[in-house]
Amino acid sequence: MNDLEDKLSRVLAGAAGQAPQASTGLSAAVEAGHRRRRARTTALLAAAAVIVVIGGAGTAVNVIRTSAVPRPAVSAPQPTVGKTTKPAERKTDRAQPPVDKIPPSIEEVWPQAVRKIPARLPDGRAYYPQLLLDDHTLLVMTGRVGMTGRYEGERQFLWSYDLNSGEPRKIAEIPPTKDSAIYADGVAAGGGNIVWWASYKETGKQRVARIWTVPAGGGTPRLVTEVPLENVMKKGHINGLAVVGSDVVFAYEKGGVYRVPLSGGQQQPVKGAERHHILEWPWVGVHRRNAIFGGLLNVETGERRDAVVKAGEQVRCGVSRCSGVAVRKHVVRRKGRDFSWEETTRSFVRDRDGSRERELPRGFQIGDDPGLERFFKVMLNGPDRMSAVALYDSDTGRSADLGVRPDAGGIMGIPDGGPDRLMAYPVGDKMYVVDLAAIE
Repeated sequence: MNDLEDKLSRVLAGAAGQAPQASTGLSAAVEAGHRRRRARTTALLAAAAVIVVIGGAGTAVNVIRTSAVPRPAVSAPQPTVGKTTKPAERKTDRAQPPVDKIPPSIEEVWPQAVRKIPARLPDGRAYYPQLLLDDHTLLVMTGRVGMTGRYEGERQFLWSYDLNSGEPRKIAEIPPTKDSAIYADGVAAGGGNIVWWASYKETGKQRVARIWTVPAGGGTPRLVTEVPLENVMKKGHINGLAVVGSDVVFAYEKGGVYRVPLSGGQQQPVKGAERHHILEWPWVGVHRRNAIFGGLLNVETGERRDAVVKAGEQVRCGVSRCSGVAVRKHVVRRKGRDFSWEETTRSFVRDRDGSRERELPRGFQIGDDPGLERFFKVMLNGPDRMSAVALYDSDTGRSADLGVRPDAGGIMGIPDGGPDRLMAYPVGDKMYVVDLAAIE
């Protein structure tokens, strides 16, 4: 695969995510979720998924992923016949989405979990949060990367940011990746080490992903290994990078789990996980159309866990819980052609064995990893048709307003978290750093 094809694969993947979807397909939402988590590294609007709010009417078209519970579209006023139109005939009355009550701010609801810090380093550079190294140390990256993942000329660095003192400390410069379409992606940490990968293509050679490491305390990055990418359009790039003891583990986006010694060497396939993805090591699983990670394998013990999935449901599962929607499919035949759509009848979260099911709020984001399998982001239609984003705790039923609103152009960002403890997002000149593990 040449460099042009690789760039096209990334651009087309992004374009596919930007197109409004006709269905609530879970697989598409999850693939978009992978792109969204990569965007945390590549600084796609400071790790925020982008949505467009049409006309300020509370109708959100998510250009990164498909929403689980689409807002009804607001119809244009209908022409009247004569002087009056009966109220029952005014489609705008039926199409208006209900107004949601905006909960208190996240600083009021969970003050122990929120830090507000400047959105730029003391020297004025923008930074992009990656993960929490500990309770008060945020790992961030600086360096400009464009919407397609293409490096745009600034050098990239990793920093540790002390949330108590507000002082950044440079860890290392990320080795430049000349002529590459992907730069410094999939940052992970463990055992006092930081790892990441980057894509390389030299003239006349096969494209590879190089995995790098550096001590969390700082130093010179060291190459761990080169991973063949072969046909990126079919196999995908690297996903699920993690440090496990003295090894680095990773998977390909289309499936297949491997490990390689952190000290260096050749990658080896993980037995039994040839078509799997990494959920949370040592748990791996497969992506099926309506049940993402419905079946799990512990590659260290051989234990298997299968989730309860009922007919008509689309679920995404973690190690302990599953969340999703129940849908009813409608088919209408017109002029010899079948037209179909899916209606969401129920949104839920429950344990993998089917117990303790409870309802999720309308507007929760399907395909989005709930933080710690507990915290869900929810789109709200506030007063005066102003959209907002809330964080919902499925354990307690409490919600908090994240403070995110559309700008003057109708663009807003849904904070991009993940399954881990960190959720970080900018509001104005501040960066909100939320440690979900601090919420009881």
